Amino acid sequence: SKDMIAVRIGPDWRLAVVASPEYFARHPAPATPHQLTEHTCINIRHQPAGAIYAWEFAHKGQDFSVKVDGQLVFNSIMHVLNAAVDGIGVAYVPEQLVAPYLADGRLVEVLSEWCPTFQGYHLYYPNRRQSSAAFAAFVEALKYNR
Repeated sequence: SKDMIAVRIGPDWRLAVVASPEYFARHPAPATPHQLTEHTCINIRHQPAGAIYAWEFAHKGQDFSVKVDGQLVFNSIMHVLNAAVDGIGVAYVPEQLVAPYLADGRLVEVLSEWCPTFQGYHLYYPNRRQSSAAFAAFVEALKYNR
C-alpha cells in the first residue's frame, strides 16, 4: 500500500510432507500430492477462521492445493508433528521444525520436489518520516540479514 514499508524479518521457508518409517512400512509412500488422499493425513485447523488447511504444492509452475483426509485435526503444529513421529499418519509441517527428526530417522520426507518455498515474514508498518529512535532500533533489531 501507499506509504507503507515492509522489512524482511525472517528467511524463506517451506513445508515438508513427512511420516514415520513405520507408517511408510504399512502404506506405500505417495508419488504425487494427489495420492495423499489415499493416506491417513494429520490436519491442522487455522484460527481464528477455523478452516482446515489445504496442503499447498507447486509443480512445473502450477500452484495447487490438496484437501487431505484423516481422523486427527489439531490446532497446534507440535501435536501434528508428534502424531507423525508416533506413526499415526502423514503430516505437512515446517521443514526447519522436522529437520532433527529427519536427521535421526524418526521421520521420512516425501514429495520434496512438490513443496514450494514461501516468502519469509515481514514487518509491515506505515512510513512515518519522524519515527522514534526506539522504533528505528526495534526495526533494526528484527531485520533479517542473510
